[in-house]
Amino acid sequence: MALPVLSSSGVKFRRVLAHFPQELSLAFAYGSGVFRQEGASAGHSENNMLDFVFAVDDSVTWHMMNLLKNKSHYSFLKVFGPKQISNIQSYGAGIYYNTLVPCNGRMIKYGVISTDTLIDDLLHWKTLYVAGRLQKPVKILTQNENGKLQAALVSNLKSAVTAAFLMLPESFSEEDLYMQIAGLSYSGDFRMIIGEDRSKVQNIVKPNVPYFQKLYSNILQDCPQVVYKHHLGRLEIDKSPEGQFTQLMALPRSLQQKITSLVDPPGKNRDVEEILLQVAHDPDCGLVVHQGAKKSVTYSMKKLYKMTKGWLKKTS
Repeated sequence: MALPVLSSSGVKFRRVLAHFPQELSLAFAYGSGVFRQEGASAGHSENNMLDFVFAVDDSVTWHMMNLLKNKSHYSFLKVFGPKQISNIQSYGAGIYYNTLVPCNGRMIKYGVISTDTLIDDLLHWKTLYVAGRLQKPVKILTQNENGKLQAALVSNLKSAVTAAFLMLPESFSEEDLYMQIAGLSYSGDFRMIIGEDRSKVQNIVKPNVPYFQKLYSNILQDCPQVVYKHHLGRLEIDKSPEGQFTQLMALPRSLQQKITSLVDPPGKNRDVEEILLQVAHDPDCGLVVHQGAKKSVTYSMKKLYKMTKGWLKKTS
């Protein structure tokens, strides 16, 4: 199952893609340059930077070809060659960005990630950096027939729904669900985000509900634990301990580990299933999941910042 292709014909995005080596397992555009955000005028979004992510099977070969075509896109790191750039890419969130690149009259930035790293993040939420972007509407530009990658893309969406269910009450609106999902890669729970980040989540979701529906409606209709009243835009979820335990067991591995580390005192060494069963019976189950998600995102961002800082020192 491929992700739905969203937005318009995307000619302007494919014209950008033509400037790059075509050996891509997945390429997508995302952000305010692609999807309108609440409060932004049409003219404003036309001037926004265009953001892309390119997934490649062989990072060294891809960077080698891209250096031949687009050497000016790279910072001083180009002097170290494709192998070293690929090594730098493997740190932090596993993605290497070239930014402030002029292309076809627009300013763009693009991140390069290996297909295997992307699959790992989609399945296990190791960093949630790219997986989090793919939980929101994106413009898919190209996607090859890699069955493992396609399955991981769908798995990431199902995991986002499951985590959101655990943090929502028994009955909620479709917009509540999408707010919750869009908030996951910020700090775990949109209801607990304040100030600028909360507004950002709202601005992403409100004008783009139809695109979220394209991503998630099939998953919601097929999920045995939810009553999806599509015509009313409402959902009801099983909040029994048994239902919550099933959801907890379906969460990505990294989030399960963060949740268990919060609940299990050092030295007890209980197995994950036993700890998650305890969480499922906890009246504050949703809060525990929120704290685990927040811990996971915070850890990932700190790791990304630390790795980037370390490499800049090492290469300067």
